[in-house]
Amino acid sequence: MTETPVNIAVLVSGNGTNFQAIIDAIEAGRIANGRIACLVSNRPDAFALERAKRHNIPALILQHNGFANRQAYDTALVALLREHGVHLVVLAGFMRILSPVMVEAFPNAIMNIHPALLPSFPGLDAQQQALDYGVRYSGCTVHFVDCGTDTGPVILQAVVPVLADDTAETLSQRIHGEEHRIYSEAVNLFCSGSLQVVGRRVLIKPALSA
Repeated sequence: MTETPVNIAVLVSGNGTNFQAIIDAIEAGRIANGRIACLVSNRPDAFALERAKRHNIPALILQHNGFANRQAYDTALVALLREHGVHLVVLAGFMRILSPVMVEAFPNAIMNIHPALLPSFPGLDAQQQALDYGVRYSGCTVHFVDCGTDTGPVILQAVVPVLADDTAETLSQRIHGEEHRIYSEAVNLFCSGSLQVVGRRVLIKPALSA
């Protein structure tokens, strides 16, 4: 018996390189039970919209202008995602803080990726934070989203050495390559039914049989 595919929505505000990495992973079979049901951008000029069109993925624009507050915007966003039967929401450079309206609509089903080894260096400019602190290793973290700032349960992490001559830009470039790898891996684990959240821990269990 074939499993019903997991419908994924990807939320973006810009270029969408992580979005492209997930597309590539699905097309290569590395995400075996997931399909991208839609891409949603809050910016009409986001290049990720063009990426979606190239792969025949519904590309939707929901601008935040005109909404009274974050809660009102997220209410409209949840309705849009429900229309597309979404099971998993993937943030790929979505430059908006989600309100409880969105987080509670998709509990343990919103993923984000952060360019540091959480809980170290949350928030903006994580690579520069790491350099300023003088750490020897940085990296990236895929986590479930909760109502805090980069505080949700950790799914996967990848470690990247910090070199003596690194700048925020060079460190960011090396971290970005690892982001593409582990984000797709985390999405695949979700789509295969392999993730279980127990308190703050995300357990990886054997994939459910088809």
